[in-house]
Amino acid sequence: MPSDLEERPYKLYRSAPRGLRARLRGEEDVLSSDDGGAGRGPRQPRIRERGGWAIARRVLKWVLIAVVAWLLLSLVLFLISAQIQSSGVPNSAKNALSSGPNMITGTDTVLVIGTDQRPKGSKEPGANTNDAGSRSDTLMLWRIGGGTSRRLSIPRDTLVAIPGYGTSKINAAYAYGGPALTIKTVEAFTGIKINHVIIINLANFPKFIDAIGGVDVKTGRICSNISGGVKNGGFSLNLRPGVHHLDGRDALTLARTRENACNPASNDLTREGYQQQILNGIKSSLLSPYAFFHLPWASWYAPEAVRSDMGGFTLLSLFIGSELGGSAPTRILGENNLPLQDATSPAGQAIVRRDVDRLMNG
Repeated sequence: MPSDLEERPYKLYRSAPRGLRARLRGEEDVLSSDDGGAGRGPRQPRIRERGGWAIARRVLKWVLIAVVAWLLLSLVLFLISAQIQSSGVPNSAKNALSSGPNMITGTDTVLVIGTDQRPKGSKEPGANTNDAGSRSDTLMLWRIGGGTSRRLSIPRDTLVAIPGYGTSKINAAYAYGGPALTIKTVEAFTGIKINHVIIINLANFPKFIDAIGGVDVKTGRICSNISGGVKNGGFSLNLRPGVHHLDGRDALTLARTRENACNPASNDLTREGYQQQILNGIKSSLLSPYAFFHLPWASWYAPEAVRSDMGGFTLLSLFIGSELGGSAPTRILGENNLPLQDATSPAGQAIVRRDVDRLMNG
């Protein structure tokens, strides 16, 4: 008979895997032994302290998942909205455009048009609520892509040759033949091929500005009353000299301000300078925390603020190209030889060639 003092054989059992709750608390399945050898007693489970790196990693993982989901939602809304808005540009305008590279690796020329059309229901006296017959309030050439971002505003009263209509102010081209004739007119007097067109939608422009949290613009003293001011159904804006954070309504009012009661020297060229500042302000605001937390709304309103031949992915490449190109300096056609009233004269043509060369080549 074996002695009771002899060591009896035994089996070593490993504990079952921990459940999900135990894992979330930071417990491990690893078994430990003080003596490190088999046959000296079963190893006991070791419990890792709760908190610390395990919890931090879990929090970081869910934050990253939430950020990716937020970005994907914003991208989907942007693409859907852009596809809807691309149908708003007539085929005649699309056919007048020239093909170009993508705006991430290559450089395109975009014509930005702002018309004097007002949204339906506008209380402004004499407001034109139809696109047909509207004139272009704003014309801007934007050379963008491949790390480039340069802009050139064209004063709306500049005299040019409008194909089929003789010499007239350039803003009349839109009234005569819409965006298609405007594209042809700009190409004819600048010699630049236009790759894309953007037509600003005044009704939705303030919604987009508000969705990104407004824009910062530096101005002089502003005393603006458009269409009789607020009391008469129009718009009013009063600003002291300095940097201002503007909401959508005030940004639109500044972009439309030609006459400034506090500065009689203000004119259409002053307004175009403010318009370019607003575009730079939009670019800066897109990178703000406010814009990130409102990204789905901004993504939906961004295409709604414009009508363009560009679909969602092309518009997306424009925004990326804008970020890569940095803030463009303010440039206005003929700004060093004011006023440029006649682009058809020899002197005017020389100014156009000079400024166009700066736009294309820097």
